[in-house]
Amino acid sequence: MKKKFNMPDTYVIIFFVVIFAAILTHTVPVGKFQMEKVTYITETGAEKTKVVPVAGSFAYELNEQGEPLVKGVKFFEPGGNVGVANYVFEGITSGDKWGTAVGVIAFILITGGAFGIILRTKAVEAGLFSLIKKTKGSEYLLLPIVFFFFSLGGAVFGMGEEAIPFAMVLIPIVIGMGYDAITGILITYVSTQIGFATSWMNPFSVAIAQGVAGVPVLSGAGFRIAMWIFFTGLGIAFTLRYAKRVKENPESSISYETDAYYRSEFSIEEHQDMEFKLGHKLVLAIVVLGMAWIIYGVVKFGYFLPEIATQFVIMGVASGIVGVIFKLDDMRINDIASSFRKGAEDLIGAAIVVGMAKGIVLVLGGAEAGEPSVLNTVLNWVATGLSGLPSAICAWVMYIFQSIFNFFVVSGSGQAALTMPIMAPLSDLVGVPRQVAVLAFQLGDGFTNLIVPTSGILIAILGIAKLDWIVWAKFQLKFQAVLFFFGSLFVIAGVLMNLQ
Repeated sequence: MKKKFNMPDTYVIIFFVVIFAAILTHTVPVGKFQMEKVTYITETGAEKTKVVPVAGSFAYELNEQGEPLVKGVKFFEPGGNVGVANYVFEGITSGDKWGTAVGVIAFILITGGAFGIILRTKAVEAGLFSLIKKTKGSEYLLLPIVFFFFSLGGAVFGMGEEAIPFAMVLIPIVIGMGYDAITGILITYVSTQIGFATSWMNPFSVAIAQGVAGVPVLSGAGFRIAMWIFFTGLGIAFTLRYAKRVKENPESSISYETDAYYRSEFSIEEHQDMEFKLGHKLVLAIVVLGMAWIIYGVVKFGYFLPEIATQFVIMGVASGIVGVIFKLDDMRINDIASSFRKGAEDLIGAAIVVGMAKGIVLVLGGAEAGEPSVLNTVLNWVATGLSGLPSAICAWVMYIFQSIFNFFVVSGSGQAALTMPIMAPLSDLVGVPRQVAVLAFQLGDGFTNLIVPTSGILIAILGIAKLDWIVWAKFQLKFQAVLFFFGSLFVIAGVLMNLQ
């Protein structure tokens, strides 16, 4: 009897990538760039300073014989250094509260816990089931509306991590509406990343890239807004076409079996008599006001992981108190603690992936341009290899490179700070407008966030959906090809139009 092939777990995939990275360190010499400070003005008029690599300053680290140094990583390293066997611990504990990895891990666990409390009140189910009953079969219209606003969130304030708690709410609901987890992922996470990739003002991606590249922040907005409209429409059309097919034949869904976890609990038929009480309305009001506070804080004051995580905690605790006072689903004071713990537990697997993914970068020597690493060498090789190619082809290769590089440096701001100081002046030499170099970065960074297993946010969303990454990747591959095709057309069009 032929054995069924078992798809590898995300942890297994990352492990083999770590092994591959370790092999690279024994064959590719390490190098670094000289660094300089650049100052740029943000869209709010604030002055920002970043330390970035100097284009053309790359140099190999040399050994005692004066040859390029190949610094192969060891299997095990004591004293807090990075070895192959150390990648999990070192990855999880790397960084700070402002980013990868420990900051993102804390954010995932805290927001998961906070929304665990909110979900415990059953306010979301009660509100949405009430809305569905009032719409009388036109709930299909909710899909494009949600997709549009989430894409707008990705474009305006870089919505990414914030999609995690919404996915915890909406994925079970759309399953109860007769769709599947894939539909839930499309309207929550996929929509935000389409907005993120095509943004004209994202403060954590395009604004930083433009500032570092010496391009006026918010310039080229007309082109990007048109691009955002196109890709958002494309995403909505794809989602509606897919959702209609699943609605007509639920068993055709690749997530049909795993959706069983939510299907009975969130069945519309079984909740027809669910009452939408005053307490439920107060909890939803807290969530709406809390999200408005977060958006205002991000746009107006530049709130990031520490502030947003704290805002979610306040939302969660306030919702729990309302749940206890109004005895929603017989909620008691201890349920606030237990539901927070349960919400965090559901995302612990995704949080660990963030650390593991950072471990890949650490094995390669880190992502600091001023420190010797294999990544710096690869970046320099690509920059050198582009010389002499036609400008449109150069821009397209930049797009491909940024897409691949995103596997290793998922952070949009981190990738911008590392690659744009090299790609921007290089674009001058090969006849590519700097604005197009920024365009290649943001499209390559944003679209591949939908498929790279090193994205902690994606893995968190898939964890909520109870879906293996490899299953999602097989589904996403065709859509990824469509996005890449049209993304390539926009990049080439930018060159032909001399986008400035």
